[in-house]
Amino acid sequence: MTAVTDEPSRAFLSGLKPYFEKAPLASLFLGMSSGFPYAMIAATLTTRLAQSGIDKKSVTAFTLAFLVYNLKFLWAWIIDGVRLPVLGRLGQRVSWMIVAGLLVIAAVANLAIVDPAASLWWTGVAAVLVAVAGSTYDIVIDAYRIELLEPRQLGPGSGMTQYGWRIGSQLAAATALVMAARIGWTGAYLLCTVFALPAMLTAILIGEPPRHRDPVGRRGIGEALASITGPFVEFFSRQGAALVLAFILLHKIGDTLANLTFRLLFDSLGYTNDEIAVYDVGTGFWAYLIGIFIGGFLYARLGMKRSVLLSLWLMAVSNLSFAGLAASGHSNLAMAGAMTFENVASGIGGVTVTAYFSALCDLRFTASQYALISAAASVVGRLLTGTTAGALIETMGYVNFYLLTTVIALPGILLFWLMLRAGLVDQSIGSAGKQPSEGGANTPT
Repeated sequence: MTAVTDEPSRAFLSGLKPYFEKAPLASLFLGMSSGFPYAMIAATLTTRLAQSGIDKKSVTAFTLAFLVYNLKFLWAWIIDGVRLPVLGRLGQRVSWMIVAGLLVIAAVANLAIVDPAASLWWTGVAAVLVAVAGSTYDIVIDAYRIELLEPRQLGPGSGMTQYGWRIGSQLAAATALVMAARIGWTGAYLLCTVFALPAMLTAILIGEPPRHRDPVGRRGIGEALASITGPFVEFFSRQGAALVLAFILLHKIGDTLANLTFRLLFDSLGYTNDEIAVYDVGTGFWAYLIGIFIGGFLYARLGMKRSVLLSLWLMAVSNLSFAGLAASGHSNLAMAGAMTFENVASGIGGVTVTAYFSALCDLRFTASQYALISAAASVVGRLLTGTTAGALIETMGYVNFYLLTTVIALPGILLFWLMLRAGLVDQSIGSAGKQPSEGGANTPT
């Protein structure tokens, strides 16, 4: 009887053990710095603009700054192949981690000193510069993480990355909101620049990731062009690559539309900064942590394919919670409930989908390929948010808008199901998701 009752406990502890290994723990700190610049130009900037009296169409237009993240694959090859002078002695990934982190600090400080009420144009320029620096930081962080983690650690490592991302973004967002009410937005943004440090310090302390492959020396124009096109040629030469890319493009449209507009909903419903900090940032933070834990459990128990499909359904249905909040009006309980559901679903998807996308990479082109994958994952949703979301909200109202975001999420779910039926999910896995002893034959299931 004792042996039977102890079995679940041993299984639970065994599931927790990978999270406390060096590489997944390092992923936690990498994620903290990755989430910080995003927060500075996402909901936090939306709140800052709304409080400065900027109209909804102009506020949602600022989400176009996120499109820079979707273009990062254009210069990701530099992170893979260009060796920095002097700092390059520390290693390819470590040296770029330091430079990219410093660029983020400078860009956020620049955004801190602009005044949206005085010059909306220069505020937009500053936001784009943060996006350029932040997306470059993401390129380095993602490559470092994937090359640091062993294939068996991709699930726990993705979970820890999501923990870190949420900790960094939420702490930065909460710090900015609370401190802005006390020392102003300039001081609040400057204070938040400390969140760029964890990834830099992690890379310095751990050093180059063991699975990193040094860039091949460039001897001429042909070799240089090959370094740019090689990652994309390799990816699109895989069977079913076009369908895989279509799924990457479509799977997050509804979720992105919802998440980049809910601060407008909160402002319209009359929530104060402190209420947003408690019921959005606070409640959402803990719900996301719970979701990540559930995601890791589901990934281990169901395997990659079934856990990804389940998480896609949960993320789609979670958008209905915002429709319910819009219908109920100003209610702290409704806000807490909506953010709990949304963040639990996002936490589950953050583990399962990120693990799948990480496994798609070829270790020869980690930075370039993951930049392409992660950029494509949200480009359609961000483009629609920046160009149509504000007008749609004003035309159809918040309730119908969030119902629409739920419907828009369905094609991505259908496409992944079709990929499962055709066996394309297994066939799409790259060397980052395969054990060296497997010889490329086996993939996660």
